[in-house]
Amino acid sequence: MNKFICDRMLKRLATWLRIFGYDTLYSGDLEFDGDEDCHLINEFRDRILLTRDKELYRRSEGIRPVILIKSDRLEEQLRELKSLIRFELRMDRCSVCNTPLRKPSDEEALEVMRREGIKEDLREKYELWFCERCRKLYWMGGHWRNMKRFLSEHGLG
Repeated sequence: MNKFICDRMLKRLATWLRIFGYDTLYSGDLEFDGDEDCHLINEFRDRILLTRDKELYRRSEGIRPVILIKSDRLEEQLRELKSLIRFELRMDRCSVCNTPLRKPSDEEALEVMRREGIKEDLREKYELWFCERCRKLYWMGGHWRNMKRFLSEHGLG
């Protein structure tokens, strides 16, 4: 499965790639010493660099895998990547921090539910996933249905 790193102009795309299960870094979440573009060009070479920056694309070509994303609209950005990714919603990675998700223990689930004001009967209605880093719970509820609808409406799912 491809791994990606998105520049600062592609935060929404990075989030959606994580939702599709792809290991995706977002440059806005990383700390760099000095020139961010130099780090994006020279580090993380095991990842495909996705950028909207034509100059960064030009400087990266031939040095590392890079794709210039032309559109600023999410649905068009996804279409541009159609040959590289599968548009399949998955519960593999945290959409916020990219950490692999796992099943929560009962204690972890209850802790998050109480902290976030989530009704505890959610555990009986949905399968839950947990991000150890963010301490966030995920489930396939209304937000999940909205994402499926978005993909369907744009001919991506």
